[in-house]
Amino acid sequence: MAHRAMRGAYRPALLLAFLAALSLAATASAQAAWPKSRAAAWSAQQPWLVGANYIPANAINQLQMWQADSFDPGRIDRELGWAQSLGMNTMRVFLHDLLWQQDAAGFAQRLDRFLEIAARHGIRPMLVLFDSCWNPRPQLGPQPPPRPGVHNSGWVQSPSAQALADTAEYPRLQAYVRGIVGRFAHDDRILAWDVWNEPTNLNDTLFPGAEAPRKVELVLALLPQVFAWARSAGPAQPLTSALWISEDDWSTPQRMQPIERIQLENSDILSFHNYQDVDGFKRHLGWLLQYERPIILSEYMARGFGSTFQAILPLAKEHRVGTINWGLVAGKTQTYYPWDSWQAPYVNRPLKIWHHDILHTDGSPYSKTEVDLIRKLTARGTAARGGITSPAAESSGRLNPRTRRR
Repeated sequence: MAHRAMRGAYRPALLLAFLAALSLAATASAQAAWPKSRAAAWSAQQPWLVGANYIPANAINQLQMWQADSFDPGRIDRELGWAQSLGMNTMRVFLHDLLWQQDAAGFAQRLDRFLEIAARHGIRPMLVLFDSCWNPRPQLGPQPPPRPGVHNSGWVQSPSAQALADTAEYPRLQAYVRGIVGRFAHDDRILAWDVWNEPTNLNDTLFPGAEAPRKVELVLALLPQVFAWARSAGPAQPLTSALWISEDDWSTPQRMQPIERIQLENSDILSFHNYQDVDGFKRHLGWLLQYERPIILSEYMARGFGSTFQAILPLAKEHRVGTINWGLVAGKTQTYYPWDSWQAPYVNRPLKIWHHDILHTDGSPYSKTEVDLIRKLTARGTAARGGITSPAAESSGRLNPRTRRR
């Protein structure tokens, strides 16, 4: 989801000082991140992790995926079956605080159902608690239809800009984190908890005036608290938050931005995002290997930028780095369109190559070459009934008409 837009805005110094004090208190009271020995022991119990950032094709965002009237176990079961047939054994899946506020018991039941389905397909997901990408004003209820030709037009942030800027909302956010992590703290169907996706990502170009003023400062103060809340629930699974700003230098903590140091110091296992070509991937991986913790590449694969399965997967396997590409099945998120579709939608211009995603909505592959490579490297692929074993010619970039149903 690495798309950036910078901004500056006024925020009262008193509030920021108050948040900084809360952050320091949370850091002081929180248990420390796992020692390297525990992280290594956890890693030794895992297979080579391969998966995708997952949302079913009929959901435009996290809310539509999980709300009671749109949660679709049948579709999820079918799509995770396709993932299993590729040899995938994990998925990265986004949750949302408003779902807990709306109906904590119902949300937990639906998550339990999802985990049941995933386990049946040999998949243990990484669950994402908060996310700073895209629309800062999420709303429960019916979600908007996709904007024609636009990448991820309906994705929403968690928490909202309003909640991030209002400390009166923090007890509610704490209840969500401690509640959902505590409910599944010893559930071995869960691989890990990603406490905050791209926490300082700014979206003002896409949503002018909608972000919380001084968002970065607010997140800097809140992120240590979120780690502390999650850790206080006693999870057996590791916590992480992915480094993601590709132009940054991660070679030493001193060269990192403040948010990256917080992520590094609080993560039990390291995760990162990289949508660069193989040289960019090698550079960032080399920096992270020196910290001697298990590593998961939790977002990659943007074909037009040289971040491809062919370039990244073999090298990741060589270093036993987990890999989670963006997108499994093309659907309402429309992440097969590039990021530049926000400025110029792909309505009256051709799409030369899919940006993300692996499969059409009927389960057939965008690229048979990619699917064959994934199966070869995982050495765990099994034939799925229907779906990706159905005949499909090597894609020339033309969308399946079923995908273009919106």
